[in-house]
This record gives sequence, structure tokens and C-alpha cells, in this order.
Amino acid sequence: MKHKRWQSSYQWLFLRRLLCFFVLITLIGCISPLALNRAVTAYDEAVTDSISQQLLVNIVRAHYRQPVHFTGVSNIAATFTFVANAGAMPAAGGLAGATLMPIFGGSLAESPTISIVPIEGEEFTQRLLTPFPQNKLTLLLRQHFDVDMLLRMMAQEVRIMQSEQHSVHRNNPSDKAGYEMFRRVALHLSAIQDHNQLYAEPLLLKHAWKIPSSSIAPDSFQSLQKEFIVHYDSGDDTFTLRKHTSGPILITNYDPDMLPEEEREALNERARDWDVSDIAFDIRAGHYGGEWPMNGMFRLRSFHSILGSLGKALGNEKGYQVGKDTRTPPILNNENPDQTMEFVVSNVPPADADFSIRWNNRYYAINTIGSHARWNRDAFQLLFLLFQMTVTDLPRIGVPSITIAK
Repeated sequence: MKHKRWQSSYQWLFLRRLLCFFVLITLIGCISPLALNRAVTAYDEAVTDSISQQLLVNIVRAHYRQPVHFTGVSNIAATFTFVANAGAMPAAGGLAGATLMPIFGGSLAESPTISIVPIEGEEFTQRLLTPFPQNKLTLLLRQHFDVDMLLRMMAQEVRIMQSEQHSVHRNNPSDKAGYEMFRRVALHLSAIQDHNQLYAEPLLLKHAWKIPSSSIAPDSFQSLQKEFIVHYDSGDDTFTLRKHTSGPILITNYDPDMLPEEEREALNERARDWDVSDIAFDIRAGHYGGEWPMNGMFRLRSFHSILGSLGKALGNEKGYQVGKDTRTPPILNNENPDQTMEFVVSNVPPADADFSIRWNNRYYAINTIGSHARWNRDAFQLLFLLFQMTVTDLPRIGVPSITIAK
């Protein structure tokens, strides 16, 4: 009888320890994914904050005519070490010999390795100084950015065509007449966009060639059909080859696919001498916003020039209020901020700012309070995306990873 009681107690102890072991394994299995999720989120937030602060620092540097420079995180390797132990001990009271209490213990150690490299070199410098191509602006338009905001930040001037002459209007507050015309043209396009009547599509050009059937070798006919639409005319024994190609991107208040072929060719011919960073617009009467018909092109600028223009806004070249033209339709919510991006400069850290940087004992931040808080946040998000379009791939050491070691 005494032997059976001892055996039962031993089995109970074994079951308790086995239960502790399974509980411990379960806890470790739960902690590992939680640590991974926390690490990924924390490091992602840290890298994003770093880029955001660098953008703001470089705007301030541009204001003080200091060289701009960026540093990037090329690799993050975070190793987590879990140390755990478990056991059992007699209870503090009661039947101490028969009742066991589980004991759990453990620790977590994190050892991050972060590789930081300067973003520099000829390739990055060229991209920093090269004006954005037109397809970058249209890509952002498709993300529903306000065309007024895009043009204020990305365009350095607008050229309006009138017969055989054109006038140039700079996006620079120091050029009062040019700046106000630039702003009014951008506002006019924004009003059309608010009504969902703004198109930014490449011209679809149709080309056709007629050649004798005898000039096409039988073995090349199949490959010809891959590139062209081929039609045979038995009347004169000829083949007609047709091909559709994309021409320059055009901002319009009408569907450009509805244009006659002759007008498309005329627009394409006019755009042959334009640079890839020029984006044309053609606002016609008879369509929404056609009360002010106009055509011309915007000349886009580089990311370095964008930083410079924003830096000037910290000084004496701030944007100012420019009302829309009388021929411009109503603008949604009358949204027309004075500045492309408004800043806060103070001697103490701004209390309501999303983030701030310190430079020469002064604090700089994006203004995120007031009626234009959403606009300023969207403008900074746009600046962030433009930087991502400019920066080259960073050199990496090994394969970036987060390793969990148990």
C-alpha cells in the first residue's frame, strides 16, 4: 500500500513536470512571432523616421546654401536569444509533499546589427540633378495626388503657346507676374481634376504602310504579324501594315483617343523637339474648363531643385496667396494654400509637430495644425515618394534578415 502511494506521487510529479515543459514550449513559440513582429515594425518605423528627418534637414541645408547629403540603412540583422527555464517545487502550505507548484523563468536578449552607408556617387548625383521625366508625374497623378500640388512641387515653369509664340512663366515667387500666372494655370487644371475631367494619357498614334506582297518573304511573314496588324488587299496584291505606338503624354480636358488622326500627328510632330521632362497640356473649348482654352507645356525640375525651392520658402521667397482666374471653375473645398509646404520655425521643439529637427539652436517642422494640415502632410508624403524615385539601390552586406535564435 505504501509502495502504491509512492508510485502515484511519482507519476503525479512526472505529469506536473511534463505539463510545465509543454507550457514552456508554448510560451517560447508565442514569444518568437511577437518579437519578430515587434522588431519588424520598430525597425521600419525607425528607418522611415530617419529618411523623413533627413529630408527636412536637407531642406534647411538648402536654405542655408549648404551641401545636401543623404545616408541610408542598407542592412538590418536583429538576433534574438531566448533563455528559459522551468521547474516545480513543493507548495508553501497544505500537503507540501503531494502538491507541486510550477516555476517559470526566462530572459530575452536583442543584438541588432545595422549597416549605414552614405548615399553618394556619380549615379545618384546624376539622378539628383536630372529633371523628373513626364511619366513620373503621370504615375503620381494616377495615385490621386492633386495636380496643383504636383505642379507646384515638380514644375519649374509653364510655357503657354499662342499662335507661333510662347510665353514663359516661372514657378518662383520672386518673379511676381510669372509666378501668379503659373499658379493660375495649375489651379485651372486642379479645378478640372476635381470634376474628374482631367486626362493625362499618352497620345495613341496609328501608323500604316502599304507594301507589295512580293517584297515579303514567306518565312518572315509570321514574325511580321507579331509586330504589325497585317491586311492583304487582293485588288492590288499588297499588304497593309498597321501599328499603334504611344506618343508623348498629354494633359487634356477631353479624351485624347477621340482626336482625329491628323490632329494626333500634328500634336506628336509639335512634341518631337520637347524634352522627356516636358509635359504638354491642351485645354479646349467645348469641354469642362474650356472657358479658358490654353495649350503649352510644363517643364519639370530635379529633386535637388525641389529641395532648393522648398529651402527658399524658409527665407524671403515664400509662396503667397494667388486667386484663381475668373474663367476657372470652382475648386473643391476652395483648397488653395499660399505655400507648397508650410514650415514651423521656433526656438523650442514644436509641441504639435509630427517630428522636428534641430539646426543651429532652432527647431524646424512641417506645419500639421490649422486648415492646411492635410495638404502639408500630403506634400511631405509626395516629397518622400519623389526621393524614393531618385535614390539608387544601396550596397548591401550579405542578405538583409531578422534572425530568431532560440
